[in-house]
Amino acid sequence: MSNAIVTIDDIREAAQRLHGEVSETPCLPSRTLSAICGCEIFLKFENLQFTASFKERGALNKMAQLTPEERAKGVLAVSAGNHAQAVAYHAERMGIAATIVMPRFASSVKVENTRGFGAEVVLEGDTFEDARVAGLKLAAERGYTLVHPYDDPAVIAGQGTIGLEMLAQQPGIDTLVVAIGGGGLIAGIATAARSIRPDIRIVGVQTERFPAAWNAKHGQSRESRQATIADGIGVKHPGALTLPVIRELVDDVVLVSEDDIEQAILMLLEIEKTVVEGAGAVGLAAVVKDKPRYAGRKVGLVLCGGNIEPLVLAEIIERGMVKSGRLARLRVNVRDVPGALADVAALLARLGANIDEVQHQRAFTSLSVERVQIEVVVQTRGAEHIERILAAMREQGYEADRVG
Repeated sequence: MSNAIVTIDDIREAAQRLHGEVSETPCLPSRTLSAICGCEIFLKFENLQFTASFKERGALNKMAQLTPEERAKGVLAVSAGNHAQAVAYHAERMGIAATIVMPRFASSVKVENTRGFGAEVVLEGDTFEDARVAGLKLAAERGYTLVHPYDDPAVIAGQGTIGLEMLAQQPGIDTLVVAIGGGGLIAGIATAARSIRPDIRIVGVQTERFPAAWNAKHGQSRESRQATIADGIGVKHPGALTLPVIRELVDDVVLVSEDDIEQAILMLLEIEKTVVEGAGAVGLAAVVKDKPRYAGRKVGLVLCGGNIEPLVLAEIIERGMVKSGRLARLRVNVRDVPGALADVAALLARLGANIDEVQHQRAFTSLSVERVQIEVVVQTRGAEHIERILAAMREQGYEADRVG
């Protein structure tokens, strides 16, 4: 295999190696998302892999080609999450010793999962770059084979098997929308898809906070930020091997915001009953953000990972409920007399609002001393319901407003 390029034959050979070793995940139409987006949406459920991400494909394709000597010495990977778990899991299955270098900020869940697969985990450095430098040094010292998360032809070919599967499962797909971090996923998929369907449209997606490939495609120089909810694609520099493929085979790269990603995570959870991490939701986020671009097309989206911290998911759900009006904070000014709070609660109950939280405020308010401010967080049926509640409360003589 050439160091500079991956061919459709390389990807087909990878598919043979992976057959029976990783899941051939479903690629299914979503009628509800299609109706919302104004195009036909097909979802590739890579979050159903055993380690909940597509990274298993590239990692296994790389390790399956190691020589007996390389296997005996062991492998090393640098990763903050999904790639770490993929390498550790398949190395354990293959009887290969694995060392995973992770930055100290890596999530405890991902660290413990990686250790659970029998890998030696080395926590090194405050940033991913620190971990990468330490990992390369360690690999050189101990003679380990590096399993790169994206900048390796064998890894790119492994990820490209997703493109083969999608077009076999749903031959009508005419547009692919794929997340870009280091670029291994989109480089592999684009190589496969262009070989099978030269006229297919391929759109890459990055978060506004890490726009490196977008910069390269658009001749811009936006700076990367510190963090993103789509941590799986929080990469400051695309790969030396993947960037030329992106330039040549990808039609466009677009950006989505943190809010766009949160909304897409929630849509997939509510509509498809499937959990995705931030990077797994950016494809849908891009389509929802720019519906006219995809109108009437048959769009394939890769749900590339499902490893999201439960507390983060809980926060996204709550914030989503606030944005949609199903959770609202109301402020009511009432006379400071016995039973006033009970009257407000009873009125809210009659109006169909379920009280989630109550704050009864006397001291920290500019109201006159004989009045009191009540703040309630209520569960409602949406924005129209909130307006009906406020109108009804005002008719009853209450000063009532929505806060925030």
